[in-house]
Amino acid sequence: MNQPNQIPKEKLDPLLQTVSKKLGIPPEQLRSELEQGKFDSALSKMNPNDASKLKQAISNPKLVEKLMSSQQAQALYQKLTGTKP
Repeated sequence: MNQPNQIPKEKLDPLLQTVSKKLGIPPEQLRSELEQGKFDSALSKMNPNDASKLKQAISNPKLVEKLMSSQQAQALYQKLTGTKP
């Protein structure tokens, strides 16, 4: 059973596959690191500008909240989970 804010496995797996291909990281490794709150492998494979933006977002809860409240983020969340945020 999924936790309330968890993306269902059948929707998460294709997303992990896509991101892992782009970053050159095995999907299992990417999933494991993200579940542990580690982003080192992903950051090391990203464009330096994108990695900097992600680091900034991760270290700034107010920025994350602002990003997640955007219409685009809400639409993506709804699409991935099949629910309203």
